[in-house]
Amino acid sequence: MADGGNIILIDDDKDLRLATIQTLELAGFSVSAFSSARTALGDMSVDFNGAVITDIRMPDIDGLELFARLSRMDADLPVILVTGHGDIPMAVQAIQAGAYDFIAKPFAADRLVQSARRAVEKRRLVMENRTLRQSAQTASDSLPLIGQTPAMESLRQTLRYIADTDVDVLVAGETGSGKEVVAQLLHNWSRRRSGNFVALNCGALPETVIESELFGHEAGAFTGAQKRRIGRIEHAGGGTLFLDEIESMLPATQVKMLRVLETRQVNPLGTNEVRPVDLRVVAAAKIDLGDPAMRGDFREDLYYRLNVVTLSIPPLRERREDIPLLFSHFAARAAERFKRDIPVISRSVQQYLSTHAWPGNVRELSHFAERVVLGVEAAGWQATPSTSTQNSLPEKLELYEADIIRQALSASDGDVRLTIEALGIPRKTFYDKLQRHGINRADFGRKR
Repeated sequence: MADGGNIILIDDDKDLRLATIQTLELAGFSVSAFSSARTALGDMSVDFNGAVITDIRMPDIDGLELFARLSRMDADLPVILVTGHGDIPMAVQAIQAGAYDFIAKPFAADRLVQSARRAVEKRRLVMENRTLRQSAQTASDSLPLIGQTPAMESLRQTLRYIADTDVDVLVAGETGSGKEVVAQLLHNWSRRRSGNFVALNCGALPETVIESELFGHEAGAFTGAQKRRIGRIEHAGGGTLFLDEIESMLPATQVKMLRVLETRQVNPLGTNEVRPVDLRVVAAAKIDLGDPAMRGDFREDLYYRLNVVTLSIPPLRERREDIPLLFSHFAARAAERFKRDIPVISRSVQQYLSTHAWPGNVRELSHFAERVVLGVEAAGWQATPSTSTQNSLPEKLELYEADIIRQALSASDGDVRLTIEALGIPRKTFYDKLQRHGINRADFGRKR
């Protein structure tokens, strides 16, 4: 069965045409042969997923004119020109104009087959990229939470179903899986979309300011409070409050937050005034708050108050079919941002996309797409864990260590202090390991 790809062959010499068909079919190609360029053009389309091999010397429309017409139809279609020795200068000009290859008569069968294989592979990559870009554009226009797997389809359906119910929601998912995207969609698809979407990372604020940030304060409420401040909760009135990493919220703050959820009132620091608030709360956690062992000192009553509806985002490794679509979307976005062309996805990049564990989930994939667009991906991905069983134990340990560092960087958005604390290593050791593993800390920084 032919599996080498599709070839359109044009040659007015019947004997040579039949011999070439035989050569290509024996090599595994599926061949559509024509005796003239005009009949071949009538059978061509921009969706043709293969390569064209054409003789130059033909009546009516010669091979060079055929190449020019095919280029106008699709500049990425690979065209291989078969030339007599006297036509080589013309063929060289065609190569400069974008023809894929030229082969001089008489030619060895292997020379033609190898060129055809490379051309078909190039065309396959081009067509795959086109499909991915089109799918990503459609998905990003209509459904910002990109993914076509059943789990993502179900998640989007649930989001649309509950968007206008005003119920508080708990979003569970690993670091970088898209919890804030889910919260933003709940806001955008609800009647609250005209109000503010206010996001607060509970693990990123110092203990001394988190209550002021959440509840607000009056002038003179504490040292340094020179003027009144509206807290995040009150600012989200009429809209949505997103509390990320809520498992990091201090116990004392949890008590006050529970009261806000139960009464829909806020009591700013420095005053006895109670102000009503109309808001929806979406909380996100990267641990299972339903597991008492993992919940730690997070209040059980606050968990149950938030757990009216729980949405779980599957990690990227559990929906690998979505990875090419997501990568294409992020690559297109990066190309626009950096004013670069979207590159053709090479075989090595495709292999990495399909085999890497993606511990940093969608955020890590987005960073990788940016490096590919910038042409600097080699330093960031060739040192990641391999599925090969041929590595020695020291090599496997090195790869595992590099992956752990990347996970920590991704979780902290590139913050050195937080990463060092998570890893439990000295600063100098941390930088030594970055250098040894070829990891660029800046790749993990939060986008502004």
